[in-house]
Amino acid sequence: MADLRELVAEELSAPVDQRVSAVAAAIAAKHGGASQAVLFYGSCLREKRLEGLMLDFYLVVSDYRSAYAKRWLAAANRLIPPTVFHFEHDGLRAKYAVLSEADFAHECSPEAWTVSTVARFAQPSRLVWSADARAAERVMASVAEAAPTLLGWTLPLTAGGSPEELWKRAFEMTFGAELRAERLGRSASLVDADPVRYREFAAAARTSRGDRNTAQRWWRRKQRKGKLYSVARLMKASLTFSGGAEYIAWKINRHAGTEIRLKPWQQRHPLLAAITLLPKLLKSGAVR
Repeated sequence: MADLRELVAEELSAPVDQRVSAVAAAIAAKHGGASQAVLFYGSCLREKRLEGLMLDFYLVVSDYRSAYAKRWLAAANRLIPPTVFHFEHDGLRAKYAVLSEADFAHECSPEAWTVSTVARFAQPSRLVWSADARAAERVMASVAEAAPTLLGWTLPLTAGGSPEELWKRAFEMTFGAELRAERLGRSASLVDADPVRYREFAAAARTSRGDRNTAQRWWRRKQRKGKLYSVARLMKASLTFSGGAEYIAWKINRHAGTEIRLKPWQQRHPLLAAITLLPKLLKSGAVR
């Protein structure tokens, strides 16, 4: 049986398009000496044509105060992590989320405040930039916690079945703990895209089954908290993310198949746009 740390290290070190590495290096440079590592994740991992897409990155920093010139940005990131920014480099568009090393490690662990970071890094990702070998090792150790954490949370809800079914249930539960603009079946498609990978990670995670009723109560609490936290992050992103309202509309249109068009006043006032759009999106089912 493969060792989980070895699987994670191999996956994180897999090669990526040189343009992705260049974007990651530029993101790291923007935050100076605070930058420790940049991870590349999301659907663009499987894409060869990057033009017109939004690349997804996580920037892991030593601490928030050192990462920002403005104190309010550091305070906002510390209060409601992560903070998401828009970025463009050499014709490619990207967004990146900023977490401190301490928060990244915490959010990949069983003690995580929300399920979002665990869910993202239980999926494939790439370590595309690091400050040094020690920073890379620390990030790899945190990522290696994500898969066993997610499966450990989910296993008590299942009654046997294949590793693929366990993973699908896990992603289904995490989608229910966020505001998601995803089509039905998205959780299954993640696993079906690479079932061998998910079988190997499930075998290496070596999780044990806990009490079903306890797990159900735990998930209900996380899902309630996660929805509220998603709203808070959405409001913050409308302020910190350049073109935040336009990005929110683009994201929903892309994943939910909607055709949202922002009015001029919504483009000028992204926070108000986010507040006014949310009830309509929830009612229509475009966001769940």
